Amino acid sequence: MRKSILTLGAVGALALTAGCQRQSDTSANAANAQQAAGKRPASEYLSQPLVTDIFTADPSAHVWNGKIYVYPSHDIDGPTPEDDLGSHFEMRDYRVLRMDRIGGPVTLGPVALDVDDVPWAEKQMWAPDAAKKGDTYYLYFPAKDKEGAFRIGVATSKDPMGPFTAQPQPIKGSYSIDPAVFTDDDGQSYMYFGGIWGGQLQRNVNGAYDPNGSKTDLGQDDKPALAPRVAKMTGDMLEFAETPRAVQIVDDQGKPLLGGDHDRRFFEASWMHKYKGKYYFSYSTGDTHYLAYGIGDSPYGPFTYKGRIMEPVEGWTTHHSIVEWNGKWWLFYADTQLSGQTRLRNVKVTELHYNPDGTIQTINPFVTKATQGAAKP
Repeated sequence: MRKSILTLGAVGALALTAGCQRQSDTSANAANAQQAAGKRPASEYLSQPLVTDIFTADPSAHVWNGKIYVYPSHDIDGPTPEDDLGSHFEMRDYRVLRMDRIGGPVTLGPVALDVDDVPWAEKQMWAPDAAKKGDTYYLYFPAKDKEGAFRIGVATSKDPMGPFTAQPQPIKGSYSIDPAVFTDDDGQSYMYFGGIWGGQLQRNVNGAYDPNGSKTDLGQDDKPALAPRVAKMTGDMLEFAETPRAVQIVDDQGKPLLGGDHDRRFFEASWMHKYKGKYYFSYSTGDTHYLAYGIGDSPYGPFTYKGRIMEPVEGWTTHHSIVEWNGKWWLFYADTQLSGQTRLRNVKVTELHYNPDGTIQTINPFVTKATQGAAKP
C-alpha cells in the first residue's frame, strides 16, 4: 500500500487512480466520464476535495500533536444497486488523512483497518470516528455483523494513522451507526450514535435488533422523532459505562421535534463540540439533506434546535465534523464533485463562523457573489 501526498484543489486533471487494492479502475473511469459530460466547473464549489486518489466521505476530524487527522469512510464502486437502506455503500476499509495545516498538503495513509481484520464484522464499514487517551488512539466504526445487524466496534493503535487492531467483539450494548466520541473538559468521554433508515435505529428502539422492523422510522409523523443515542464511555474507552440513552432535540418551546418534521428532525451523523461553555450537537436531516444543530447545557442534552450549519451539498448524504484549529473553526463535509455519484464522494473543508449570540452562520456549499474572491481552502 503506497502513501501519497496531494494538494488541496488538485482537481484539474481528475485522473483518479486506484488508491488501494480494492479501489477499482471503474470508479476512476466513471468520475472522469462525469466530468467530461459537463458537470459544473470546480470554480462553482465553495471548497475543493482534500484528496483525489480515492473516494472518501463522512470525515471525522481531530487535532492531535499539532496536526489535523481526518478519519473518513472509504467509498468503493461496488455492484449493489442503490436503495433507501444504503446497500450501495459497500465500504470495506479505512484510510486516514493527515495535514500539518488547513490548506496545505494532505498525506493519505495506507489501510488503517480492513473488514477482514475484524472478527465479528461482515461488511459495510461505514462512517467512523476516533479518539485519543494517553498514548493510545481509538478508532470507532460501525459494521454489519453476520446476522445483518449494525454494531459498533473499536480498534486501537499507538499511531494515529494506524494500523489499528480491532477488539474481537463489538462494544456491548451497541447498535446502529455513526459513532462520534466527544471528550469533555473533565476528561470524561461520551459516544453519540444512531441513524434511521439503513442505519437501523428504528429496528433497535429497545436496544434489541428486530430484523423485521420498519425500513424507515417509526412511521408516526405526529409523535416525537426517533432520537440519537449517547452513552458515557468506560475509562479504558473500550465499552459503554452505562446503558445508552436518548438525546432529545427540542424546539424553542422545549417540545421534542416530531417524526414528520423532516427539515429539522435527526436522521444520522451525530457530532458534538463545545464552544464558549455550551454543547453543540449537530447532525444530518438525511432525506432533506441539511446539516442542523442544537445547543444545550449538558453533554446529555436536551439540545434546542437552532438552525442549519450547511445547505444541501451535491449528492444525497451529508456527514460532517467540526474542529478548532489555529484559532478558527472548521467544518469538514463531503459531496460528489468528482464522480457525480452518491456512492462515490469526496471530503472537503471550509471555515465555520459563529454569530455574536453563539449561533452558527449557515454555509452555502456553492460559490455565490458574496463568496467569490474569498479565500477558500
